[in-house]
Amino acid sequence: MAKMKLPTIYNVHLVAIIATLGGALFGFDISSMSAIVVTNQYITYFNNPSGVIQGAIGSALAAGSVLGSAIAGPISDKIGRRDSIMFACLFWLIGTAIQVACQNVGQLIVGRVFNGFTVGITSAQVPVYLAEIAKAEKRGSLVIIQQLAIEFGILVMYFIGYACASIPGTASFRTAWGTQFIPCVLLIVGLPFLPRSPRWLAKVGRDEEAIRTLANIQADGNIEDPRVIAEWEEIVTVMNAEREAGKGWRKFFKNGMWKRTMAGMTVQAWQQLAGANVIVYYLTYIAQMAGLEGDVAMVTSGIQYAVFIIFTGVMWLFIDKTGRRTLLVWGALGMGFCHFVIGGVMGGNHIDVPGGVGNPPNANIVIAVHSGAPANTVITFSYLLIVVYALTLAPVCWIYAAEVWSLGTRATGMSMAALSNWVFNFALGMFTPPAFVNITWKLFIIFGALCVAAAIWFWVFYPETCGKTLEEIEVMFSNDGPRPWNTRKGESRLAAEIEAVIARKEKGEQPGLAEAVTRDGDNKA
Repeated sequence: MAKMKLPTIYNVHLVAIIATLGGALFGFDISSMSAIVVTNQYITYFNNPSGVIQGAIGSALAAGSVLGSAIAGPISDKIGRRDSIMFACLFWLIGTAIQVACQNVGQLIVGRVFNGFTVGITSAQVPVYLAEIAKAEKRGSLVIIQQLAIEFGILVMYFIGYACASIPGTASFRTAWGTQFIPCVLLIVGLPFLPRSPRWLAKVGRDEEAIRTLANIQADGNIEDPRVIAEWEEIVTVMNAEREAGKGWRKFFKNGMWKRTMAGMTVQAWQQLAGANVIVYYLTYIAQMAGLEGDVAMVTSGIQYAVFIIFTGVMWLFIDKTGRRTLLVWGALGMGFCHFVIGGVMGGNHIDVPGGVGNPPNANIVIAVHSGAPANTVITFSYLLIVVYALTLAPVCWIYAAEVWSLGTRATGMSMAALSNWVFNFALGMFTPPAFVNITWKLFIIFGALCVAAAIWFWVFYPETCGKTLEEIEVMFSNDGPRPWNTRKGESRLAAEIEAVIARKEKGEQPGLAEAVTRDGDNKA
């Protein structure tokens, strides 16, 4: 009896929408706390957690993500990009169940660690999967769907939490946290219909399947299409070079690879050090500092997530028409300006409230900004910071980190990049709630200075990758590659290689991929 085979989806945008439900998990978990931490039910049941305790609750997701991202690369290389995402979903189901049933802070932290483990794997491997199936000129717009999914998850979960805040007792936060099962189940159902990465298939020697998958994605199944032939030749050439480079950790540092390792890991670190997540996670705190209370504070905070999605959606239209370097440098400078304004206005226009702001008092909020222009300025520039972040560092840091690796290092390399992100996310998660208490407005001055440092770093060390094939980026980071500030977007050599394939086919000098497929099938027989 023949084994039933599920149909496979090859429309890359539909593939991206399903795969990036992994990003929606991330978003759901972020705002599962954002809308809950200021509710009376949460404050009363968990005994008004503040400082290090609230920091531990908030950063538990990042702690689990550190573990998940650390093992994501080896798992992905072994079982594939798609199946590693499926593996991660199992831990999300466990973590969500623990959170829904938790009886104390310790159990809540454990549940968030399990969820974080899932996010660590998906945040590392979904961008890799999308980068490996996308055309070079559309890669940015495809990978940015991951960021949109994160933001959509944040927005939906925030307003679920807001709606559940009216439910009395612990059912309030338990109901909200229980809805985290929904995106995970949808992802589990959708994953079997997605193709495997053609580059991973080539890496593990499944050439026939790799060629057919590449052709289905790039040319409606035509394995003799010049684009498919040119891209396959690049993949084979790069794979051969990587096999000669050897195995082990030295491949991350040999022959110019250290530049790529540095770029992939630091771009993710700078995304965290730029400080936008202080606003994303804790705008409810900032709103209360500015004198907003109750539903007004909650809705004001929720609006930022809608703003986040809108402006990332705008960038989805232009991401592959604008250089990665341009967005990174100017984005960091714009965010730095916003941080300086927020910190400066808070510093010059506040009163100390040692017992905490609010009713009941929130022990994490110990200053109140003067009402009127100062409070309005703080809220306005908090929104503006999110706008700049949504247009620049939020999507571009994930895109850049997915682009810089070679085929042989991509899965583990992206895991290292995600690990960097989550280590700094964890550190800042532990640092921010105590910082709100101990250094208050000075926190924003620190982040402003870090944004200026990030802009300088981006300009000096990161070559432009926009419009290049993943194989061409090999050259950008090689010892003989151009200086980063001399690189430009586009200028891909793939178009010339396609023309060369067409010319050779016209002369009868170009072997077709059908021969390679037949030969691979004969070898398996």
